[in-house]
Amino acid sequence: MAVVVCVTGAGGFIGSWIVKLLLARGYAVRGTSRHAGTVPLAVSRCVPLPPKILGRAGSAKSAPGMDWADQLLRADGPKNAHLWALDGAAERLTMVQVDLLDRASLRAAFDGCDGVIHTASPMHDTPEEIIEPVITGTLNVVEMAADAGVRRVVLSSTIGTMYMNPHRDPDAPLDESCWSDLDYCKQTKNWYCYAKTIAERGAWEAARALGLDLAVVIPVVTLGELLQPSMNTSTKHILKYLTGEAKAYVNESHAYVHVKDAAEAHVRVLEAPNAGGRRYVCAERTLHRGELCRILAGHFPEYPIPTRCKDEVNPPKKGYKYTNQPLKDLGIKFTPVQEYLYEAVKSLQEKGFIHKASGTKVPASRGSSLPQNSTAPMFMSKL
Repeated sequence: MAVVVCVTGAGGFIGSWIVKLLLARGYAVRGTSRHAGTVPLAVSRCVPLPPKILGRAGSAKSAPGMDWADQLLRADGPKNAHLWALDGAAERLTMVQVDLLDRASLRAAFDGCDGVIHTASPMHDTPEEIIEPVITGTLNVVEMAADAGVRRVVLSSTIGTMYMNPHRDPDAPLDESCWSDLDYCKQTKNWYCYAKTIAERGAWEAARALGLDLAVVIPVVTLGELLQPSMNTSTKHILKYLTGEAKAYVNESHAYVHVKDAAEAHVRVLEAPNAGGRRYVCAERTLHRGELCRILAGHFPEYPIPTRCKDEVNPPKKGYKYTNQPLKDLGIKFTPVQEYLYEAVKSLQEKGFIHKASGTKVPASRGSSLPQNSTAPMFMSKL
């Protein structure tokens, strides 16, 4: 019997890649979505679906003129339709409706799961829309996972829980001991980082009190191929440089990582026997925005990518250094930024967010370092 892993926010940018890699590894995946069209657990009002889809006895009978895939799209909605196109989805994927503030829905979703990877999180600018959902939702996930007897929870956090501190030396590498300053987050009205910092600290406290095996992956700006049909926040980071909306780039530096590598980090942290109890910074490298634009222009010279910095007075701002050795020790081989920037733009073209350009330079491909189609996932055999 396949090991069951629940992925909250399964239809999101990172969540979709996590589902893809888990299915490729032979896991049974239970994805969650807040959308009303998602198939709820043990609710008979859903359209009839094949037994393998529901993971329990059920009718595979199709409505007249519709095959089961058509019915599934109607039941689950277009937001998650891309997940059902993944290899192994028909046999080992279920989707359930969950509200992070509804503890009963979380408890039902986690029932029978060996592991949980929590990626779901609202992205809003106002404190009313983000603080309680992020903090309470994360705590509910930890507590309900412990109540369900889940063996390990991997929380997807954000680099915003680490670097928001005006007193930190930019030359000192950020590692798992670093935390953002909550007062500074409030002063700068960075409510997302504020909420995520409190949420992660609360998750650690709850996990210790409940005896839950918890690990945290902390991705930086994540780019690469979009599996989902919608635009995500991190990809918007480069879109404005391709459309001509931004006439100049800002004097800032950020850390970047391939979305596939970020997803792989979550899977490997779930699987590795001794990976629990710590935070993992998931970053490939730090780039100044000007260097990022130069890489984009090198691949796609036909786009109006800016060549001028808005700040023509001050020297280029230095970015933080990050310690990613713990993930390398788990077998992660980080993809070079040239590759995932190229993949991100090609994906934007294919999904119609930008027009296609000719004369692009294709970087050498480096396949995923995650073993595929394993018949005995490491999480099942070693943890």
